[in-house]
Amino acid sequence: MIQSDESFRDEFKPLSIPASFESADTQESKIIFALAQLGEGSADDVLAKLEELQPGSADPQLAAMTEVVLSSFFNKGLIKGTDHSGKMSYNLSKITESNEGEVNPDLLAPGLD
Repeated sequence: MIQSDESFRDEFKPLSIPASFESADTQESKIIFALAQLGEGSADDVLAKLEELQPGSADPQLAAMTEVVLSSFFNKGLIKGTDHSGKMSYNLSKITESNEGEVNPDLLAPGLD
C-alpha cells in the first residue's frame, strides 16, 4: 500500500504534549501527558500515573490501550524506548540538561560557517 504525502504526515506527525491534564482529552493525549510527567516509564508506570491523575480510571481496557498506544508511538519512532528484561520503558527524548560544550569557530572546516 502506498501512502499519500498527506496520510503519511497525519500518521507520523510529531507528538503534541498537552500543557495540562484534562479529563475531556483523548486517551492518547492523557497517556502522553502521563508519560511526560513521569519522564520515563513502562506502560504500567504510565497507567499508575493516569490513576493518580484521574482516580478510578485504571481498568483492564485502559491498561491494554496504554500498552498499544505506547508501542505504536515507539514503532513509529515518535517516542524512545528501551527493553529492560522483556519490559519496555518509554520516554519522550526530551533534553533536560543543557549542553556544556562550546564550539571554536576557527576550527570549523571551510564552508561550514
